[in-house]
Amino acid sequence: MSNPSELFDLHENNEEYANPERYDLENEHWKPELPMLLEYAKAAGSIVLEIACGTGRTAIPLAENGYSVIGVDLHEGMLELARRKAKAQNVEVHWIAGDISKLYLPSPVDFAYMTGNGFQHFLTNEDQNALLAAVSKNLQKGGTFLFDTRFPGTEELMQPETEEYWRTAVEADGTESRLYTIARYDALTQVQHYTTIRRKNKGSEERTRIDLRYTYPQELQRLLDQAGFEIEGLFSDWQRSPLASDRYSMICVCRKR
Repeated sequence: MSNPSELFDLHENNEEYANPERYDLENEHWKPELPMLLEYAKAAGSIVLEIACGTGRTAIPLAENGYSVIGVDLHEGMLELARRKAKAQNVEVHWIAGDISKLYLPSPVDFAYMTGNGFQHFLTNEDQNALLAAVSKNLQKGGTFLFDTRFPGTEELMQPETEEYWRTAVEADGTESRLYTIARYDALTQVQHYTTIRRKNKGSEERTRIDLRYTYPQELQRLLDQAGFEIEGLFSDWQRSPLASDRYSMICVCRKR
């Protein structure tokens, strides 16, 4: 397949991805969405497009299951690690470094998805509109677009602006890092400003920042409708539990009209 994109400058807001190996160690094992992705890939029966594919956390397993996968991401460093992982596992994925809003596939696909809460990286209304327009452009009529985003619940957004323990991770050299976060929510922009603090058992500390947009359910429904999509399911987890105000996630399955 010829490369249908150009290379584009990386956007801001990428500190959390500056160390792909660390990101992979912290996230590679977590794949709750994989069964649903395999279900929709099987139903589509053709090429699968992953948006914001990162280090290939789900793209590579889909390829291992026999599907033709295109993975798009802005971050060349993340893609380089994805390429190495795919080669080591003897699977082929067509990786594209670039901005999804500039993507023109030679032939539209029947199934596109974006997980890992990648939808939250589209911080403005214009960014969200550009994303959905690009998905629509590269998706067949009647095709499925599946994505997740964090639910904008009170507990999630109204956190005190103080340091809170998140979890513990182990790096490649066996060093243990305790992860803490500080969150500040801007209600005018619906953007949460996160600082992640990693403290190692050797005494060092590193801080990274990331901004994430929160979208409310009715806002999401109107956004997708205006972009030419019909929501087929809106769930609170990958087991298709009903959406509820006390849950952490929104899983959206929509179809291009």
